[in-house]
Amino acid sequence: MDIVFVEGLKVDTVIGIYDWEKKIRQDIVLDIEMSSDIAAAAETDHIDQALNYKSVCKRIASFVRDSKFELVETLAEKICQIILTEFDVNWVKLTLNKGEAITGASGVGVIIERTKS
Repeated sequence: MDIVFVEGLKVDTVIGIYDWEKKIRQDIVLDIEMSSDIAAAAETDHIDQALNYKSVCKRIASFVRDSKFELVETLAEKICQIILTEFDVNWVKLTLNKGEAITGASGVGVIIERTKS
């Protein structure tokens, strides 16, 4: 299995369980790994044969910016479902980092893997 990845996609959103969090925008950082057979793209050297990671990023960034969730778990699940249903991907691994949400920690969040059913 080949993997196409995006590392460090920063998007601002409304996320959190506290009242003050629901009134502000916070940056989250996404690392995404997606299964993709790159053989045809490598042979043809044409974007139409590749998983277009720019399209994935634009779709995910738009969704995240427009979303409002309390839990990072919910947001991560929704992101993975978009990738699996809208793109030619059978497996996705997502790291969602909410940043310095805990004093003394450089990052907190979730790492999830999902496959197309």
